[in-house]
Amino acid sequence: MRFNSIVRPPIPYHKNLGKRIIVAIDGPAGAGKSTLARRVAEKLGCIYIDSGAMYRAVALWALRNGTALDDMHRLERLAREADIEFVAGEPTVRLNTEDVTEAIRSPEVSEAASRVSAIPGVRQALVSKQRQIGEHASVVMEGRDIGTVVFPDADVKVFLDAQPAVRANRRVRELATAGQAAAEAEVATQMNERDRRDRTRAESPLVQAPDAVYLDTSGLDADEVEQKLLRIIRERTSNGKERKS
Repeated sequence: MRFNSIVRPPIPYHKNLGKRIIVAIDGPAGAGKSTLARRVAEKLGCIYIDSGAMYRAVALWALRNGTALDDMHRLERLAREADIEFVAGEPTVRLNTEDVTEAIRSPEVSEAASRVSAIPGVRQALVSKQRQIGEHASVVMEGRDIGTVVFPDADVKVFLDAQPAVRANRRVRELATAGQAAAEAEVATQMNERDRRDRTRAESPLVQAPDAVYLDTSGLDADEVEQKLLRIIRERTSNGKERKS
């Protein structure tokens, strides 16, 4: 995995809070994790790490080279060998030097990523890569096990959630924006199945960390959620007193 574009020059301090921090945002698909984590990271001057993109990248590679999604040994090898690069300040994701930002967002890759992410060896390989990033910079990282497994000692933990119908509608609109038509009922079915797998898998299941702040985003727009997240982060990293930017 390439780190140069992420941590060079290193970012040892959070520009608004005055210290290096790790923010872990977990939650199910469609809760708004990616959008909000990216916005918050930009606002606070942190590195945004999309953990889901890493699993999607491995899934995409597996689909392209015909690796069976139940071939645990081969998938673990792909995860360890994958050169996954995030570009600082951009949503770009590269796999083995190729820009796969759009390719990893297809419904087929989403479904495959859920299965790939349930494989212990794959998770171990990518968690190791994620921790390496967090050792060098202030980060905002989102996923399904960031606050429970990847960074159990994160400075701030938030569990984003939303009603199933709201999450399905958001995903349909997200796909439409990317030029991919999808029926809401079909998307809802896929998300329900993915939720079931994520919550019941033996390795790193989707659960709310005991010390995470729960935030239901169902009736909130992105700006409102962003403000709530920023307040939570500032309160958790400034002894309960929100600091001015």
